[in-house]
Amino acid sequence: MTITVGVVLHARSRPVFEAAASTLTGVTLRWAVYPTDADIPAAAADLLGGERLDGLLLGLLPYDACRQLWPPELPITVIRPSALSLALAFSAARERKLKPTVSIDTFEPDTVSEVTTALGLRPSQVHSLPYRPGQPAPEIVQHHLGVLRRGGHVITSRSEVANRLRGKLPVVQSLTVPSTVRAELNALTLRIRSQWANEFRFAAGVFLVSDQPRDQDVDRARVGLTTLLVNTPEFADAWIENRGRRGLVVLAHKALFDDVTHNWVTVPVLDRADEQLGVRVAAGFGIGGSARTCVALAERAAARAEAEGQPAAYLIEDTGVIIGPMTRDGRPTEFTLRDHGPELETLAGRVGLSPATLSRLVSVERRQQGQTLSPSELANALGITDPSGRRLVRKLLSAGLIVPDGSAQTHRKGRPTTLYRLGIDRALSTILDT
Repeated sequence: MTITVGVVLHARSRPVFEAAASTLTGVTLRWAVYPTDADIPAAAADLLGGERLDGLLLGLLPYDACRQLWPPELPITVIRPSALSLALAFSAARERKLKPTVSIDTFEPDTVSEVTTALGLRPSQVHSLPYRPGQPAPEIVQHHLGVLRRGGHVITSRSEVANRLRGKLPVVQSLTVPSTVRAELNALTLRIRSQWANEFRFAAGVFLVSDQPRDQDVDRARVGLTTLLVNTPEFADAWIENRGRRGLVVLAHKALFDDVTHNWVTVPVLDRADEQLGVRVAAGFGIGGSARTCVALAERAAARAEAEGQPAAYLIEDTGVIIGPMTRDGRPTEFTLRDHGPELETLAGRVGLSPATLSRLVSVERRQQGQTLSPSELANALGITDPSGRRLVRKLLSAGLIVPDGSAQTHRKGRPTTLYRLGIDRALSTILDT
């Protein structure tokens, strides 16, 4: 099945992206090309208004310029200026025999430090202006003019900055290299295929009629629940059968249960069972490699939900992830891992967090699939207060388990909210390798 990836890029970069994609098979690219920064929103809107996209590949500037347009479920890869691009820009500057003093924008400080150290440049020769969302080109131009009053050259990856500086300062415009684009595009397509495979994994749901008062018939309650599920449109493609005297089992693809539970947040059918049938129902969901495994996990999850004492649901995956309790009112879910493992225990001790908290953060990171989130969104995902979420972010920052990655204007007034990207899985992998 062909993957359709949207690419948002400046007109000058298209040949590089076409060369990078020429060796890929099973991937169709749809282009959104903008000549100037001001044209980015229109190009992005045209791209989203066309045929369905399976993923999106773009740079920092178009990503931030249209952050509110990108569908939250769309897999996105943001290409960042690489060390190789910066090194090639330095090489071009040396060929032109430009003065060694340089002012660099957009590149991350760590990238600048890595390359300039390797080239033997003195720190006093290098001025770096990291990328900041929403920073206009004229502001960047003024920065370069200010720090290079005594001469030097500029390295920039932004076309508008380069155009405004021509005739004022020597400019080397860095280009994204095909190998970087090819690697990012390969990673994105693999992520999309993995997501497709995950959606079609087998899953099971077990619905239990909780103990009823003596004047109510459990068998009648189960028959009523069966009718309710059969008449629920979302279960139209599912297989439903009895599972004991007071239970039902539902077999379907994982994608169906994603829809039924609103991505594992709430289970509306629990509310309907209470209102229409007058019975309390507990639900459990299981995701695994076989029908037997799925049902076994769903039964365990249903037993855990029944212990809540109110209509509730849990999900247990064969990977060890547990999500719940999901309730009819849609309160924030909690995330845990069934088996911590020694590496998680080790990392938790280093950071000063409990293994349970760290495991919940791992689950949040995996569900984010590389997307950023705000402290408030992290708090909501964990079911804690916003102040607690901000304190947790500070602790994770000091431990290097979360990094700032852009910002968003969540309110009309006030400062933009910093966004973060979790990196706990990478830290766990490092411990495992050692």
